[in-house]
Amino acid sequence: MLGNEQQDAFVTAHRWAVITTLRQNGQPSSSVVAYARDGDELVISTPEGRLKTRTLLRDPRLTVCIISNAEPFNYVTVEGRATIQRDDLIEPTRAVFANIADTGYQQPADLGKWIVDDHRVIIRVSAERVHGVIR
Repeated sequence: MLGNEQQDAFVTAHRWAVITTLRQNGQPSSSVVAYARDGDELVISTPEGRLKTRTLLRDPRLTVCIISNAEPFNYVTVEGRATIQRDDLIEPTRAVFANIADTGYQQPADLGKWIVDDHRVIIRVSAERVHGVIR
């Protein structure tokens, strides 16, 4: 479970988040990502060359702030550590696409080829602290 029951349900019900990693000089760097759950972990698909992947290879600490899609903009923040997964990417990538399917994003017809051609990896987030505001 991620946090308490209310927070856990919120994480399951949403799909967009802001991920924040730390640059080498300590400055935070944030970007919007789609995510999915894999048990008590979050999975995020991204090209390996992106800044978030590079910063996580050096320092695995991160925050993932999951936000609601409408006011009052509730959120749950997952603080934790990330690992970069380079193998067995089909299922977690498929889970991310399934989580955003009703937003108009479609999984590529040849998902395996797309993963290879786009040099994708999975950022796998293990929670150490969960907090937020749900009204």
